Amino acid sequence: MRAAFYTLGCKVNQYETQIMEQQFSAEGFDIVDADEAGGADVYIVNSCTVTSTGDKKSRQILRRLKRQNPGAAVALTGCYPQAFPQAVENLLEADVITGSYNRASLVEAVKEHLATGKRIVRITPLRRGTGGAHFEEMRAAAMNDRTRAFVKIQDGCDRFCSYCIIPTARGPVRSKSLEAIREELELLAERGYQEAVLVGINLPCYGSDLGLRLLDAVKTACSVPGLKRVRLGSLEPELLTPEDIAAMAAMPTLCPQFHLSLQSGCDSTLKRMNRRYNTAEYRRIVENLRTSFENPSITTDIMVGFPGEDDIEFQDSLRFAREIAFAKAHVFMYSPRPGTRAAGMPGQVSNACKEQRSEEMIRVTELTRNEFLKGQIGRREQVLFETNGSGGMYHGYTPNYTPVEAPSLENICGQVREVLITGLTENRQGCLGSLAD
Repeated sequence: MRAAFYTLGCKVNQYETQIMEQQFSAEGFDIVDADEAGGADVYIVNSCTVTSTGDKKSRQILRRLKRQNPGAAVALTGCYPQAFPQAVENLLEADVITGSYNRASLVEAVKEHLATGKRIVRITPLRRGTGGAHFEEMRAAAMNDRTRAFVKIQDGCDRFCSYCIIPTARGPVRSKSLEAIREELELLAERGYQEAVLVGINLPCYGSDLGLRLLDAVKTACSVPGLKRVRLGSLEPELLTPEDIAAMAAMPTLCPQFHLSLQSGCDSTLKRMNRRYNTAEYRRIVENLRTSFENPSITTDIMVGFPGEDDIEFQDSLRFAREIAFAKAHVFMYSPRPGTRAAGMPGQVSNACKEQRSEEMIRVTELTRNEFLKGQIGRREQVLFETNGSGGMYHGYTPNYTPVEAPSLENICGQVREVLITGLTENRQGCLGSLAD
């Protein structure tokens, strides 16, 4: 039997797909590319529900798969069915439906469908409090990326930002034990991985259910022999204390790249979003990181068109993004999510206005990215090379995640090499360099 996966959404979803591929492989399935000629016997769509666009993409993929492969079994799993179980029951293209919890049950549900032909909808509730959901232990034996491994150490979120459905889709905060983190990272290091990225649904909340903190997980990861780099996934800024920043700056294997989710550079908008910080606090955290780490990059997410955002608020956000000078920003338009407070707020912004604001914010953040990249020219950096392109050019990343291209006559994939950064790539989205003697 052949099984193929489609994955939408975040790095946590990508990690969980790797785990599910391992589980299906252990049950005798051959894992094939979803677009491979000849098709598969089973297709699994690992969904994302952060935006309504993610839901739409999941539905489109389900319909296309069933139309092109009418004899195959199609399964829907992940955040979309967990958040909206009643809505997905009507998606008859899905023969099997499970949620974002109890991932290990998916392979058994698929096997049951294949044996009986019955449609199976099995979504485990994510309950809070005593007797509720626990961290679902997963261990990646290998990753598709041969140089960088993603390791999920945390799940769930209790923040309840007014626009976000994730607490419903992912449930309460749960954390992987330090022992399990170490064991997984040691296994990956033994298999040749140079870099590990710690990821979670709300990573800075790691350990709040175990009497631990994110700093404990970072210390554990940075102490694993053989790992040359440890990188952090997306962070809620207000949970980074000055003491934590100082402690992390003393860890030489921790990469100086920090993705601090901003969402808006206007205090009034942040308050309606139910974010737990204001722009002054965010600015202090960025200044602290830039003082404590050598050549760090600060990246972010910025939302435009949140309910009630008028021209004055948008201009405040635009000025703040320009001031912080992000190395890179993911700019996106607000999308109403049923089940969130923001969906019913007054002052909903028109799509035309959101599109115009998105274009303007992208222009500003592209300029700050270009300035950041130009600031890397002349530096000597350790680059972990991951892939090779045409003309003997190899592609990799510095510790602060600046993309670098450099020529080499030998295969340097998987190697960390010192590079002199000499300029920008033609598309100005990365840097050019030459291997140091």
